[in-house]
Amino acid sequence: MKKTQLKRVFATSLAVALSLSVLAGCGKKEDASANVPQVIKYNLGADPKTLDPALNSAVDGAIVLVNTFEGLMKLDDKDKPIPGVAEKYDVSADGLTYTFHLRDSKWSDGSAVTAKDFEYAWLRALDPATAAEYAYQMYYIKNGEAFNTGKAKKEDVGVKAIDDKTLEVKLEKPTSYFLSLMAFPTYFPVKQDVVSKDKDWATKPETYITNGAFKMKEWKPKDSITFVKNDNYYDTKDVSLTEIDYKLISDETSAWASYKAGDLDMTDTVPSVEVQNALADKTATNFPNLGSYYYHFNVSDNAKNVNADAAKVLANVKVREALNLAVNRKDITEKVTKGGQIPAFSFVPQGISDANGKDFSSKQYFNPEGDVAKAKQLLAEAGYADGKGFPTLELLYNSEGGHKDIAQAIQDMWKKNLGINVELKNQEWKVFQVTRKQKNYELARGGWLGDYVDPMTFLDMWTSDSGQNDSGYKNPDYDALIEKAKSETDATKRSEYMHQAEDLLMKDLPILPIYYYTAVKGVKDYVKGVRVSPLGFIYFDKVTIAKH
Repeated sequence: MKKTQLKRVFATSLAVALSLSVLAGCGKKEDASANVPQVIKYNLGADPKTLDPALNSAVDGAIVLVNTFEGLMKLDDKDKPIPGVAEKYDVSADGLTYTFHLRDSKWSDGSAVTAKDFEYAWLRALDPATAAEYAYQMYYIKNGEAFNTGKAKKEDVGVKAIDDKTLEVKLEKPTSYFLSLMAFPTYFPVKQDVVSKDKDWATKPETYITNGAFKMKEWKPKDSITFVKNDNYYDTKDVSLTEIDYKLISDETSAWASYKAGDLDMTDTVPSVEVQNALADKTATNFPNLGSYYYHFNVSDNAKNVNADAAKVLANVKVREALNLAVNRKDITEKVTKGGQIPAFSFVPQGISDANGKDFSSKQYFNPEGDVAKAKQLLAEAGYADGKGFPTLELLYNSEGGHKDIAQAIQDMWKKNLGINVELKNQEWKVFQVTRKQKNYELARGGWLGDYVDPMTFLDMWTSDSGQNDSGYKNPDYDALIEKAKSETDATKRSEYMHQAEDLLMKDLPILPIYYYTAVKGVKDYVKGVRVSPLGFIYFDKVTIAKH
């Protein structure tokens, strides 16, 4: 995401540069919005798989969550962590113990938010029975991983509510970006007396009790999810919107037509054929995104159960490298996506500074324009010269958005350059996520937006035990490098370990990086104050509708 960091964190200056808001104009806030309904209609694109903070791992769900829940910290307009539910905190000299002091705040049902709510939510996310994909994001907590893997008891985990207003957190090792993680959805609180009684609590307004700026009013599957202002939110006086109407129009073209017709105030994506004109006439805005678009190769133990022939060829690293080198990423970004995306030459995207102040992704692992001659050579060395004897592969993508156009372009490149046949298959977003997670595919689309501004958010997802490792990649040497990087307090050495880890990842190539994201969104000029973070979150708490 899926989808947050700072105070002593890597690349603070980058977050300042990347964070972008659509602000201003039309005079004072109160004058611009006078007598104008403060309602925004935003096309989210599809039904989120879940709106449970512990279970969500997708950007669409996260967009909703950051507007309905609040963590101990929240992010300001430069993506720096500032006090949220915790009005202050203390950190021990060794950096291993954080003590958070909570402000007076309430749930949307009027009851008090307490430290116990955070303790319960975090332990629930770590509980193996919950099967949270993002459980690994909480391994920074003392015995978090041990509890999640059945090697420790719940009581051993380093999170404890000292009293209603005090939460003590003990870490495995000092973590420079820990405060930023406190603003990430997996760390949001949930209300135990509701959640523990109803597994479907996150689908119904009456049980979807929140502590953020908005609360659920109605969810109509495949149509809309409506949220209204939460008057019990501690900062509600500074929230102008009375309603957010998330539309669930999965077809980009239909959504864009609705936006142009005035039926939407903002839409999540713009069809590729419309992007250049929309940016030119300013009906759309291009926002920076800290993320990578890529394909997964299924190299998991389950691959042979999906298709033994496909599993055999994709297990060969020469085949995976050949498939990578046969793709012209520059053509894809210039002729297909057309949204200012940057052709990828690594997995970690550009825009994160390392310990020396240089962009972490300064190393080019392959030519973005491809190398067909070498690709042919590698495929021949693997025993499939000119594609002879190579089985037909199936490439899976979700049907929402412009993924089909990219898949078709790559399908054509592999056929033309390598003589390989690829069949395309699409699934609805919610189904696709499950298929990919269960590794019931051969090749599958992937996309990742940083959870915080640090290379680790792109690298630790490929460890053997990561809940986000949908390729099923396993390499003990890679795991060891990530562990060293997480344990290292010297910034230069830490960067070196992460560079070594990416070197290994790009040598083994369980993935096919395609481009680094940008986010082109339709935003009406009367929508003031919406903040689109490079981490993928969209914040509506400061939005004002200022129609004339």
